[in-house]
Amino acid sequence: MIRQKKASELGREGCEALLRKPAFDEVELGEKAKARIKESFGEELSAVQVVQRIVDDVRRRKNEALCDYTQRFDGAQLTADTLEVTAAEWEEACQEVDEALLASIRRAVANVRRYHSEQLPKSWLTYREHGAMLGQNSRPLDRVGLYVPGGTATYPSSVIMNAVPAAVAGVREIIMVAPPDRQGRLAPCVLAAAREAGVHRVFKVGGAQAVAALAFGTETVPKVDKITGPGNIFVTLAKKAVYGHCDIDMLAGPSEILILADDSARADYIAADMLSQAEHDVLASSVLITDSEKLATAVEIELERQLALLPRREMAAAALEKNGLILVTDSIEEAAELANVAAPEHLEVLTAQPFALLPQLRHAGAIFLGPYSPEPLGDYFAGPNHVLPTGGTARFYSVLNVETFMKKTSLIAYTQEALTAVADDVIRLAEAEGLQAHANAVKVRRND
Repeated sequence: MIRQKKASELGREGCEALLRKPAFDEVELGEKAKARIKESFGEELSAVQVVQRIVDDVRRRKNEALCDYTQRFDGAQLTADTLEVTAAEWEEACQEVDEALLASIRRAVANVRRYHSEQLPKSWLTYREHGAMLGQNSRPLDRVGLYVPGGTATYPSSVIMNAVPAAVAGVREIIMVAPPDRQGRLAPCVLAAAREAGVHRVFKVGGAQAVAALAFGTETVPKVDKITGPGNIFVTLAKKAVYGHCDIDMLAGPSEILILADDSARADYIAADMLSQAEHDVLASSVLITDSEKLATAVEIELERQLALLPRREMAAAALEKNGLILVTDSIEEAAELANVAAPEHLEVLTAQPFALLPQLRHAGAIFLGPYSPEPLGDYFAGPNHVLPTGGTARFYSVLNVETFMKKTSLIAYTQEALTAVADDVIRLAEAEGLQAHANAVKVRRND
């Protein structure tokens, strides 16, 4: 079911090969996906080709293309007039949500808002010689688009994690898109979370077509300045395709967890946490790196036991078969270094002294320290964001945060005296680059 390997037998290169993820446009599609593509487009296409065709079509035909693809892929018959969630639909959905669940959503929103409020950057102004002033303005974006996944599950948590930081940042208009069910509806808890988190408008459309609609706008869906939120491979590739027409947060792939553990860790905790990611998607990755062979064997046994009890066991089993790994190292320090190679989305540290390893852990989307900080705590409730870099991109991407929804503008205000003091330096640098007009823009002021 899951591979168990010894780091000493694989060598450094072998371990790195196992832990590194393929690029997003190199992901191999499953047979079902290939068959559906051929049925939908009449020919065999790669994921990149499918996405580019959809993006170009939505850019050209706008609402008409949106409705066509929504019927083709989601089985929902919508028109331009029914793409947007109405006030009545929103109210009806919110009334359907269980009061206890609604209370949990509100508490989660409060936690996420409190955490992200601490991230707000400040505009600043400072003084230099001769009365010169330099500074920076931090401003929210005007309009952003939030992608919330659907399909095999509903994700009110994704609504919260995208919308709350945007609201805290002060974004004027927050637009949300999510794939509908066959009746053209969104899950009531998703709409309730949108209302509580501060979303302004919601559209019942998903996939690459939703990303294209947000990037270029249609007769109904407004064009946005930035698109955030996780999705499947088609959503990720669509975000990559439209980048430059608008901004994006990151290229987020399948979910992943990497657990660092020593012999003090409990096998049942580890197995439960590995399965919490495996049940997401057949492409999800669950990895344990430990210096204890005894623990590795115990986790294998626990995975089998717990897997049999899961409603989504077929999907979880397929994920473990394809992307599950238990790697046994000679030391916990070696395990930590291999975790940096993987740069996982979620990194759990289940060791006797988890904070002692923290200085060594350079690359991860989020780090969960100790046995009572399981990954789902971060997914739903603690406060930090769960939209995290995946596929090793934590080496250079950051977690989604308030500044994701803001931009910075430099401020420069020199006095005549301050400009005169540095004029010769600016002129020399401009002339060294052969840009005489740049130099003249300073000379005319110096000579005044």
